Amino acid sequence: MSKVIKEFSRFAHQYNQHNEIQVQVAKTLVSKLSEKTYGSILDLGCGSGAVVKNLQEMNCTYTTLTALDSSQAMLDIHPYSEKITKVCGDFNSVNFIEALPQTQYDLLLSSSALQWSTDLDRTFSLLANLSQNAYFAIFTSGTFKTLHEVARVNSPIYSAESIEESMEKYYGEVNFALHTYTLAFDSVREMFRYIKKSGVSAGEKKLGFKETKHLMESYPLDHLEFEVLFVEAKNM
Repeated sequence: MSKVIKEFSRFAHQYNQHNEIQVQVAKTLVSKLSEKTYGSILDLGCGSGAVVKNLQEMNCTYTTLTALDSSQAMLDIHPYSEKITKVCGDFNSVNFIEALPQTQYDLLLSSSALQWSTDLDRTFSLLANLSQNAYFAIFTSGTFKTLHEVARVNSPIYSAESIEESMEKYYGEVNFALHTYTLAFDSVREMFRYIKKSGVSAGEKKLGFKETKHLMESYPLDHLEFEVLFVEAKNM
């Protein structure tokens, strides 16, 4: 089991209390859909179900929806209905497509997940064959920018530029929109608690005691920064 999966599984039962930004991101992603009715949908990295909940709130209907996540603990708290099929699978696995109930979807959605791809080119080459229509929301290296600068560490996730470059290889038409978010905290300690339990630092290299103490004393902001790349991709 990868570090990313372990982190999300470990705090799955508390996830909905610490995912304010992911909730906003999923809402924005669904609001960008061009249609209100779809046949089959694949929600890649579905988590606790933010995309499904927003589809319902925005009156977007579908015939079937496949909810795929690498954490069974997340799938356990994901909404269930006769239209929804839950699949435990890791999109970083070379054979994750074999676990899906079908090989083609009318719409592919992924919110706050693809930043953990271990190989962007391989991931997008596979996804481009699953659906001609895709909407993605991907956290970029601009997330926690100041925190990383103060800690003198590199972001564990991709830059917006590298994501765009990779996607353009596999999709005929791609539109990008870069959004920024901030989340304020009463103290740096609360900020660190959020990072630990929200899943946004999954797989990130842990700092030692001295480095952590320095970061907590030196961090100049009362908020965290987030940067998300929204993508509408089509293959005709």
